[in-house]
Amino acid sequence: MTQFQLYFELGLEHILDINGYDHIIFVIALCAIYLLHDWKRILVLITAFTIGHSITLALSTLKIVNFDSAVIEFLIPVTIFLTAMSNILKKEKMFSTKLIQTNYLLALFFGLIHGLGFSNYLKSLLGQSKGIVSQLFAFNIGLEVGQIIVVAIFLLISFIFVDLIGVQRRDWRIVISSAVAGIALMLMFETKFW
Repeated sequence: MTQFQLYFELGLEHILDINGYDHIIFVIALCAIYLLHDWKRILVLITAFTIGHSITLALSTLKIVNFDSAVIEFLIPVTIFLTAMSNILKKEKMFSTKLIQTNYLLALFFGLIHGLGFSNYLKSLLGQSKGIVSQLFAFNIGLEVGQIIVVAIFLLISFIFVDLIGVQRRDWRIVISSAVAGIALMLMFETKFW
């Protein structure tokens, strides 16, 4: 197995690991306002998130920036909660191009926070290695592919419920976002930040 394959698989497994479900529910919160025909918008949204967390993941792994991990572990569920609550509070007529662009900026910004959360994991894998560019790249590609898998599964489930069964899009968005917000609240209270 090449080094690229190793770090790609580590990134992929990191996202798809059910024990690290905070990232999965954040991706679901990002996608909750979209349906299958919005797949291009979602791809841009997920990529904006990946760019955000790639930046801080690299900066933190290279020890250029350093944040208290307890604060980051608290802020990650806060970003999930804020995203879910934003989905709940949106009116259907608010889904304009300007709102979509705001979602991209929020995904990028929240990605910066999530990248700091990944950095401790990646630092432990890399140890004292100096040349980490290819490992970071492979790890981030694995993360992106994992996110796309989560998005594809979520969009398929959304298609079944909204397009085939006939659940109202608004109801679907509110139920999914409410569930995510509830889980995020539990995660916030479980952190050692308090």
